[in-house]
Amino acid sequence: MPYLRFKGFPKPYLQTIAPRIATEFSQLVGVTQEMVKIELLLTETITAVPHSLEILMFPRQQEVHDAVAATINQILRESGYHLVHIFFIILDPHVYYKHGEPLALHPAKDDTV
Repeated sequence: MPYLRFKGFPKPYLQTIAPRIATEFSQLVGVTQEMVKIELLLTETITAVPHSLEILMFPRQQEVHDAVAATINQILRESGYHLVHIFFIILDPHVYYKHGEPLALHPAKDDTV
């Protein structure tokens, strides 16, 4: 955790940029690279849908969210992906459960995602 979920991208492409994304993201957010989970969501589109990236994580300062979006957008633009929608799904540690208990009750250093 955090999760970076890509939609509409070729798997081989994501595999090539995943190390760079994990490195840049972890530095900006302040987590270890091992905590960054990158997924490719396979969806069946019905109407025209843009490439997108949804980022699930606990809240940070607005400047951090802005820097993450700008950095990842730049990496994607370098490969020709110019119209990617990037959005955050902000998680709440009071309703995020680990071992059946809210994370907010037992925050460990490695759980500050």
